[in-house]
Amino acid sequence: MKAAIKAVLAGFFGVRGRKGAESAKLKPGTVIATALIVALVMILLILLLVRVLVASQGGGG
Repeated sequence: MKAAIKAVLAGFFGVRGRKGAESAKLKPGTVIATALIVALVMILLILLLVRVLVASQGGGG
């Protein structure tokens, strides 16, 4: 699972090299599920950040 998370995060940021991609033995289903979870967490963190910033500016909401 740790390898899948590292692969997904590297893929999101485009920093994974060919050597790392070829050496990983990951199942496609695991990578897809991990990518969906990581994407959801990133979206939730961005929404939380926006709410905090808007609230700190007195925008309410």
